[in-house]
Amino acid sequence: MTDVYITADNIFSPLGFSSAENFAQLKKSVSGIKKQDDATMSEQPFYAALFAKKDHFINDDVQNRFTKFETLLISSISNALQSSGISPQDKKTVLIISTTKGNISLLETETYSKELKKRIALNTSAKLVAQYFHFVNQPIVISNACISGLLAIIAGMRMIQSGQYENAVIAGADVISKFVLSGFQSFQAISEEPCKPFDAARNGITLGEDAGTIILSANKKLSGGIKVSAGSVSNDANHISGPSRTGEELHLAISKAMKDARLSVNEIDFISAHGTATIYNDEMEAKAITLANLQSAPVNSLKGYYGHTLGAAGLIESIVTIHSMKEDLILPTMGFQHPGVTKPVNICTSLHKATLQNCLKTASGFGGCNAAVIFSKQ
Repeated sequence: MTDVYITADNIFSPLGFSSAENFAQLKKSVSGIKKQDDATMSEQPFYAALFAKKDHFINDDVQNRFTKFETLLISSISNALQSSGISPQDKKTVLIISTTKGNISLLETETYSKELKKRIALNTSAKLVAQYFHFVNQPIVISNACISGLLAIIAGMRMIQSGQYENAVIAGADVISKFVLSGFQSFQAISEEPCKPFDAARNGITLGEDAGTIILSANKKLSGGIKVSAGSVSNDANHISGPSRTGEELHLAISKAMKDARLSVNEIDFISAHGTATIYNDEMEAKAITLANLQSAPVNSLKGYYGHTLGAAGLIESIVTIHSMKEDLILPTMGFQHPGVTKPVNICTSLHKATLQNCLKTASGFGGCNAAVIFSKQ
């Protein structure tokens, strides 16, 4: 089986516009979550990790031609490509974009028409971004709720392993708008304070916006020292918005990924969980981790730093995992104080050194989807 290497990456977030800037902030326990008072999005103040309205992403000419969603993708991809050695014009390179809502916020500001329907379509944004970088292959869009980022990594890995491509540029982004925020508010799923993953006092998610890019390659010479060992997906078919009550289906994805990577329980050194801080998600993940006999492995959630970034979450949290592996450093779970799940799992509460050879990243989302990806040092 062809090895698939991480060549370059970028996190473009309220914490910084590069992976290095972001990881430096995380090590100092800096969170991008702040109290927002914006009547155009919500009548009541809310907590979220948002870009400042004055934030300038790229030059005016480009920024004026694209939506905020597309601008975030372009900014993140540009940064990652600089250090990758990969050319978008290579016929062996594919662009994969992950998102949940894309340009849905245009419904709030524009009059609905056939033209707007086409402009909002995810394939329209993908083509515009691909054209900006002169990708020669048709871009691929992956939108499967909150596992979109991880599923995009798995898709890129499999395309390279099958010989379809040698390189995959995988980028994800989502923008928080009134449409998105009000949707989660209607579920009564938004926390009234910064989220507390796995904590006994958790009461909902905090949203966030950013973009992330991971570039994969079969070329070992372009490797940054980490590879994608395996990935798997499952669906629990429990409910349109409520996750499995048993964790068996996420456990299935974890077990399949471990089997494909030929790893035993004792060889998983760390788990980067989805950890949304909702009552049912964290409980389900704890059960799945226990079913996989991984309850002793250190676990963290990054939602307390970034909020839930939807289609970008799997990507940026994978990138943080990759940088954690490079520095053999585990980040604490911001907001966690007291265990709040029925199955005891090893939630990280402090920044500490550890030997990280193989790390597991999990995600789950609406519609019962689950994903698991394993990253390994070469």
